[in-house]
Amino acid sequence: MNVIFLTLFRIKDIEARGIYEDLMRKFKNEGHQVYIVCPVERREGLKTSLVEQNGVKILNVKTLNIQKTNVVEKGIGTLLIESQYIKAIKKYLSNVSFCLITYSTPPITFTNVVRYLKKQNPDAISYLQLKDIFPQNAVDIQMFSKGSLFYRFFRNKEKSLYKASDYIGCMSPANVEFVLKHNPEVDASRVEVAPNSIELYDSRNDNENKDKIREKYGLPTDKPVFIYGGNLGKPQGIPFLMKCLDANANRTDCHFLVIGTGTELPRLRAWYDEEKPQSVTIMNGLPKADYDQLVKACDVGLIFLDHRFTIPNYPSRLLSYLENKMPVLCATDPNTDMGRIAEANGYGYWCESNSVEAFTVILDNMIHSDRKFMGEKGYEFLKANYLMENTYNAIMRHFK
Repeated sequence: MNVIFLTLFRIKDIEARGIYEDLMRKFKNEGHQVYIVCPVERREGLKTSLVEQNGVKILNVKTLNIQKTNVVEKGIGTLLIESQYIKAIKKYLSNVSFCLITYSTPPITFTNVVRYLKKQNPDAISYLQLKDIFPQNAVDIQMFSKGSLFYRFFRNKEKSLYKASDYIGCMSPANVEFVLKHNPEVDASRVEVAPNSIELYDSRNDNENKDKIREKYGLPTDKPVFIYGGNLGKPQGIPFLMKCLDANANRTDCHFLVIGTGTELPRLRAWYDEEKPQSVTIMNGLPKADYDQLVKACDVGLIFLDHRFTIPNYPSRLLSYLENKMPVLCATDPNTDMGRIAEANGYGYWCESNSVEAFTVILDNMIHSDRKFMGEKGYEFLKANYLMENTYNAIMRHFK
């Protein structure tokens, strides 16, 4: 069948590793014809075009800059995306009949695109991959207030998108519960768990020695390395991460590696340059292949989320940790179920992200635990719950 995927994520290489590339590749490998609609931002200087790559057709839609730009351009660009996507689909894909229309948040402003596609394909199933619960997440971290015009506008957009979706796939049970609790008009039979998932990569054939990788990046080889990798922004609660690092800055029984990009990186670097902590290394983000190699050389994955969140986030960085048989330490808000799931299944420890003392306790617990055994349990949990087959099957069972 013909499948169309709408996303704000720029997909350049369908063979790359990532939750969206892996899912679309799975559909292709199962014999479906896949069409991806994604943005090509103004800064790239490219025009709207339809290209084919390894059997997948990608419609690159010229947009304003919507990532890593000022708030004004980002806001206007996000609002214009619907009309830009519809115009491009009319021009390049009007002769294609779709059976599945799937799309991810962010953004929540795809409603009119979905409605247009449903009108053209009345028998198609529309499936929302809910990765971001907006605008409540913005309210939680005080980007704007619940009574503001921005909130009311985007809340209406959110409700419209849920209404236009035949099914809503959530990242975890807590996400399902949140959606149903705060949107009672949504039928519970339409909401289900369709988690972040990956195509498993077998790292046993990697020949590069862990010690060589650590030496390459100036990391110690005689103690466990705890890695935080990914976005360093407001949602991750970087001020609390800094407090935890500061409290454990000169430990001799472990080492912390923080690697990534984001709005809070300069703040983190300023602390690092002033304090010069012996047990901490700060690095800018690396290319995906280099980052994957670096993760393999570490021992424990770190996940931080701002304590103010009332929505249950479920960061996808967990997958790379579990794939590499690493246990995890989760410091999150009390509403996110990632840490509780990790503890219940024996592959991690959890504390709320408002107590440095609590973090230090779970850090000590991890240092004195059988990390290899916990990593194996996490790997088995990944295979049982977070492989691409899980998400693919969750979507496809609606066609049976």
